[in-house]
Amino acid sequence: MTGDSVVTAGNGGADRATSPAAGIAELGAEAARARTSYGEGALIACDRLVRIYAGDGIEVQALQGLDLLVAEGELTAVVGASGSGKSTLMNILAGLDAPTAGAVRVAGHDLAAMSARERLGYRRGTVGFIWQQTSRNLLPYLTAWQNVMMPMRFSDVARRQRAKRASDLLAVLGIAHCADRTPEQLSGGEQQRTAIATALANRPMLLLADEPTGELDSATAREVFGALQTANTELGVTVLVVTHDPAVSGQVRRTIAIRDGRTSSETLRHAEADEHGNATQHAIEYAVLDRAGRIQLPRDMIEPLGMHDRVRLEATEDHIGVWPDAPGRGSRASPPSAADEQDS
Repeated sequence: MTGDSVVTAGNGGADRATSPAAGIAELGAEAARARTSYGEGALIACDRLVRIYAGDGIEVQALQGLDLLVAEGELTAVVGASGSGKSTLMNILAGLDAPTAGAVRVAGHDLAAMSARERLGYRRGTVGFIWQQTSRNLLPYLTAWQNVMMPMRFSDVARRQRAKRASDLLAVLGIAHCADRTPEQLSGGEQQRTAIATALANRPMLLLADEPTGELDSATAREVFGALQTANTELGVTVLVVTHDPAVSGQVRRTIAIRDGRTSSETLRHAEADEHGNATQHAIEYAVLDRAGRIQLPRDMIEPLGMHDRVRLEATEDHIGVWPDAPGRGSRASPPSAADEQDS
């Protein structure tokens, strides 16, 4: 559903003679200001992000104008069905892929305009990435301590500083006892916590995790998610995690749902204390209104009401009503019809 509107500002009835070139330049400057102001102050800002894959005469639109803002210091989960575009988004944020259109900025870096050298520097110093498959995160012939040391070697960190940083990270994530073990000697959970330590080695501002608990049992998954929470709360790293695990998405303050290549809804959680001082979690799900005025209504709401093709909107003082095209079908009330409005 789209709700685009165009507002034209007048000049008091007086026409001004403006050359076409000046008008185009003014529109371009206005668009540039809008792009700059959107997401100002956010660590992650995706503005109408598009990613299209083409091959053998077939085009797949993985992202279709996605908007997303993530503030520094957040621990946020991203959920969505297979093929919704969440892994494509993570690859773009990680600097592993580039958007087809739109804008994306992370910590001041314009990812759409980066050169290959700039992208490499971004991956080394600004962002850390954790794969679902534990074997992709660590070098099998190095110990846990050596794996954590490796990214710092490529960034020319002094050996003494590398050694201290590696030991500190393993300790804070609860796996100091694994320092001298190779990945084959580690459990799945220990491997993923070592991978988190490795991703944090160069002090990134953003940590991306793509299904980090997908291959783990529930108890081990809790340990790995606990390590992500530690990275967020104790080390101050912004964490964005893709997950299908409700035990993970249910523990973060903000969960973003992606559907058909766009952000469709957000669930915000907060704790409230009752009269006895016992804290309980409350969650509220919101639909996302993107910058083009579009909103995705949940299927479990529109299907029982027979909503499809088009709907009717009615503005009231404090909300907007959405009605099926056929008034009364599946609804308890309906707005006045066009005929009623003409008769009144």
